[in-house]
Amino acid sequence: MRWSVSLTAEGDRALTHEEILELADAVAVHQGIATGIGAMAYGAQLVVEASTSDEAVDVAMGVFTTAAALAGLPPWPITRAETIGEDNEMDDEGSG
Repeated sequence: MRWSVSLTAEGDRALTHEEILELADAVAVHQGIATGIGAMAYGAQLVVEASTSDEAVDVAMGVFTTAAALAGLPPWPITRAETIGEDNEMDDEGSG
């Protein structure tokens, strides 16, 4: 099943336009979009294949962490993960 997973990592400084463009390039292969210009957080929405919502979050977190590193972003903690499956049911995996 295909899942759209939205992830956010929060930190301690505002991010630049260039940093988020690098993240957008890194997540594009996963039909991803990136957010965070001028914010003290960066995020992405990715499309992944997984059997369950929990598995989709696990897969997406790996992709997101790798993409952030490729973009040169700080390894901030992921504070939000939400999934939407092919059946359009939203499942909030947590925040904090």
